[in-house]
Amino acid sequence: MLARATGCLIFALFLFSVLFAPGAAAQEIHLLGGAVQERASRDRSYSWAVQYLEGLGENWAVSFSWLNEGHFEHHHRDGHTLQIWARTKPLWKRFVLAAGIGPYRYYDTQLAKEGASYVDSHGWGIVTSFSASWHLDNRWIFSLQSNFVETSRSIDSRSLLVGIGYQLDASAPPDEKPAAAAGTENAARNEIAVFGGQTVVNSRDSENALALMLEYRRNLGRHFDWTVGWLYEGDPGPVNRHGMLSQLWLVRRFFDDRLALSVGGGAYIPVDRHRKPGEGGDDDPTLAGIATMAAGYEFRPPWMIRISWNRVVTDYNRDTDVFLAGIGLRF
Repeated sequence: MLARATGCLIFALFLFSVLFAPGAAAQEIHLLGGAVQERASRDRSYSWAVQYLEGLGENWAVSFSWLNEGHFEHHHRDGHTLQIWARTKPLWKRFVLAAGIGPYRYYDTQLAKEGASYVDSHGWGIVTSFSASWHLDNRWIFSLQSNFVETSRSIDSRSLLVGIGYQLDASAPPDEKPAAAAGTENAARNEIAVFGGQTVVNSRDSENALALMLEYRRNLGRHFDWTVGWLYEGDPGPVNRHGMLSQLWLVRRFFDDRLALSVGGGAYIPVDRHRKPGEGGDDDPTLAGIATMAAGYEFRPPWMIRISWNRVVTDYNRDTDVFLAGIGLRF
């Protein structure tokens, strides 16, 4: 359980060493959607992804993505990817071809072979990607991307996605350096926020319920935040869970620090009233991991609006996705 709880944090720290390396420039955010095919059975499903990409000079980039591979008959799989990209502009400066490769941390809801109706399988794979993108004068980007996923304990897949992106804090093409970001020395370092949203169980039926969260956030520097909070996941059926959580965050700020994109990882200590004694105890606290992708915008200082996708990772087949939106007060 400890390995699951700390794995998200280790992955996030490795991400920091790459994404926030000196000389990084030309940050981009992409939303892509399309179709995916399981390579063995040739079953098809939908696929979509949210991708943050940061340039490392003219010909290299690194990206962090959430890839959702839809619902096959025996697999509901999604996960996080970290890729290094080689890029070239063979014809025009605004037309970019790229190839990327990197690890894929997946979460796969599988039809169980014995006993329970499903299991939440976690593992690692490799994702290889190829993309073509066109950069417009007004920062918008149109892109086409193919992904090839290979794993040792889950399915292999291939997908084709199209999407739209936006170049953050840079008015020039990706081969030009953007302006330096503003400092945060005089910014408020504390924040209290309240959230509401929905919990979705990673099961065959995707049961859902109301979710609530109260969070305290402390800024630790230009690229680091720390949070502690209380999460209520509701009672969607398979779980009736609430507890304390704490995460360390990697943060990238844009538009004079009003927009913040972040990824967090840490530990969650919940009490699950539906957990059976054979699964580790009745109403006893347990230890789970949590990984989060989030965005915040300071629309009227000191007020922030925030949205987040939280993945709760357990060792007893009760993983959940918690989608939240909220408002925070900075001080």
